[in-house]
Amino acid sequence: MKETILTKLNQPEELEKLYRQNKSGFTRDFMLLYPEINDHIVARVWKERLSSMSDELSWGRKGELTLILLFALLAFGIAKTPLLFGLDEEQFYTRNVSFIVFPFLAAYFVWKLELKSWRLLAAAAGMLISVLYINLLPFNAKSDSLVLVNLHMPILVWSIVGFIFVGDSRLILEKRLGFLRFNGDLIVMGTVICIAGFIMSIVTIGLFELISLKIGEFYFRNFGLLGLTAAPIVATYLVQVNPQLVGKVSPVVARIFTPLVLVMLVSYLIAVVYTGQNPYTNREFLLIFNLLLVGVMAIILFSVADGLHRQSKNKTEIALLLALSVVTILVNGVALSAILFRINEWGITPNRLSVLGSNILILINLVQVAVELAKALRTSGNTEPVGRAIAWYLPVYTIWAAIVVFLFPIIFNYQ
Repeated sequence: MKETILTKLNQPEELEKLYRQNKSGFTRDFMLLYPEINDHIVARVWKERLSSMSDELSWGRKGELTLILLFALLAFGIAKTPLLFGLDEEQFYTRNVSFIVFPFLAAYFVWKLELKSWRLLAAAAGMLISVLYINLLPFNAKSDSLVLVNLHMPILVWSIVGFIFVGDSRLILEKRLGFLRFNGDLIVMGTVICIAGFIMSIVTIGLFELISLKIGEFYFRNFGLLGLTAAPIVATYLVQVNPQLVGKVSPVVARIFTPLVLVMLVSYLIAVVYTGQNPYTNREFLLIFNLLLVGVMAIILFSVADGLHRQSKNKTEIALLLALSVVTILVNGVALSAILFRINEWGITPNRLSVLGSNILILINLVQVAVELAKALRTSGNTEPVGRAIAWYLPVYTIWAAIVVFLFPIIFNYQ
């Protein structure tokens, strides 16, 4: 039935007839197909209609759950590599944390989308080059440029997963925003799974201790590690086959946290002025400023992305997002001026150049978002241009991550 749904997607009357002929079959196949067509307005309408009519949990296509369990076990096997082969755990995990889960998420989307185009070869080559490159670099825990490679590699590999997620869709910008929405849903579902797993672990260990068996260390080094590696893979599967599970949770979370983060950020800036703290000479303070910047930027991105299925948003929501964007631009300005001051006083280092580049890129993106939000506030409340501005800019972050990963060690001679 999936092929029929695809061919009749631009024929609403025929879709309605197809649904009435076999409601359960249509609902099941449509929900399985939806992640591939969620950029189509008719598909979005049908998703909302079917989600409100059925709470039945879907287990996906035939063999899909088995594939997910296999991926989870393989990811666990990679995570256990240092123990199995006697490798240095610090060196292995700092270099390869990106390659424990992300390759399996990429493989799942390849299977899900039945991807066979040049994108598959490009993504596989990018993944292979990345894993070989980072493991062939000299290990030096005190080298700033090599530490930056380890920090930016997850961004690069995450981008490869997004590259596959977009697939061969002609609506590239919409699919990029779909990838952002997926990440928001993944965080929500993954957090729920981890909390449930942690509670179960504490209860299990407690029960065994009642009979004088201390299994805590063994449990966490094995079952705990299995749970951590499996959680994002299982969460991805659940989000993809049951989009209704968290499709209504993520927007609510974004709406709740937007005003809370705005209040926190304004209060923080007032407190900074009141206490006389100086980000220009205090390195730790500057680090917190930048972490705050990245966190608030993520809130804005997910808030806008989650609301795009309702292209016209409440103007109060838009005003809050605009206020948050403006305040974050102010924070970015302080952080940017502080890093420029430090470069002028003490010269360029890998860390300072990396932070400078990141701040400039985020500032440009924030200004774009703020301008589009201001336009939406003045007009009809259509946030679609805001989403397009975000989607268009995503590859810029990928390019910067690639520069840090592949060029910084050479530029700074691995220092």
